[in-house]
This record gives sequence, C-alpha cells and structure tokens, in this order.
Amino acid sequence: MNLNEEPFERIHTDKLKENLEKFVPYNEQEETDKRIMLKYLKDFDDVLTRQNEYGHFTSSAFILNKERTKLLMIYHKIYNSWAWTGGHSDGDNDLLHVAMKEAKEETGIKNVRPISEDIYSIEIVTVDGHEKRGKYVGSHVHLNVTYLLEADENEEIHIKEDENSGIKWFPINEVVKVSSKPWVCDRVYTKIIDKMKRDGIVKNN
Repeated sequence: MNLNEEPFERIHTDKLKENLEKFVPYNEQEETDKRIMLKYLKDFDDVLTRQNEYGHFTSSAFILNKERTKLLMIYHKIYNSWAWTGGHSDGDNDLLHVAMKEAKEETGIKNVRPISEDIYSIEIVTVDGHEKRGKYVGSHVHLNVTYLLEADENEEIHIKEDENSGIKWFPINEVVKVSSKPWVCDRVYTKIIDKMKRDGIVKNN
C-alpha cells in the first residue's frame, strides 16, 4: 500500500487513543502495556505504519465458532507455530476493521462479526529479525490489540499461501497446547481464554 495515496485522516490516532484510554486492564501486563502504548501514541506520529521500524500497531483476532467452543487458528510461516490471525494497521486507525480484514484474508472466511467492538486484550509482542519477500526485517515490537470475532465453523476456509501453511478449528482447551511459543501461550492465549471464562463468553470447564 502506498501511504502517500491515503487520506491524511487515515493516520490520525485520536480514535485509537480513545479506545485505549477506556480499555480496562485485566492484569499487570496489560496495565504496563497500556501505559507504554499511550506513550508511543504521544511521542511518535508514525506508529500506525511500518515506517516506525522499532514499534508499530498491529491488530489480531480470536475467531470463535458460534457455539463458542472452538478457535480458528492459522499455521504462521514466520513464527513456525499455530497462531491467531492478525496484521499491521498500515495507516488504518480503525483496528477493529484491520482485525476483521486480516481474519478474512488469512482464513478465507467471508463472514465474520465482532462479538464486541471494544478492544478485548492488549499485548506488546517482540518480533525477531526475519526475511520477508526477500528483504531482511529487523527485530522490533508489535503494539498489538486483540478483538473477539465470531464465524461459522461450517464456512469454507483456505490458507493464504504467502503467510500461512495451515488453518484449523481447535477446541479452546487445546489452543495453548498447539502453539510452540511459550510466551504467547502464557501471556496472551491463556490470558484471553481466562478472561473469556470470567466474562461468560466461553464455558468454564
């Protein structure tokens, strides 16, 4: 995407700042990351684009089936692990829109809906340096927000070959078992599942 062709309003951060300010942290990790994210928004004017090479905003989704018993995951080529869907904001300040767009692109599902339009989880995720499309991308951080989405388990799914090599619905209690990233399992997936149980979104069993 050529950011110069986007309207300037696309990179205003007022909406994101407002959504982060009203977000209620679940634990100390989210309290800390919320403070850091708000500081980034205050100190930098390019955190919604990859032009900020050290840290930029991304948006992810926990995609639940209608029965709220399974989670749709992709096998991510860069991370070599089963993972949630998501991607860079790339200048879009509507991170719910980003999460839904990425969910559709990465899974092939055409119909997803937000369970809530509010941010459900926040986390700052480290990304090791890697090759992407023949170019080296230096180590950096993703200032990530997560939304809860819902989709029909019976809808056709397919991989996005340039980014993932697998896609599958997993029972919620298996999600942390299939990821090969201990930090993400502990600090992200387990946290979100615990929050969903607390909020009655999924069964506590």
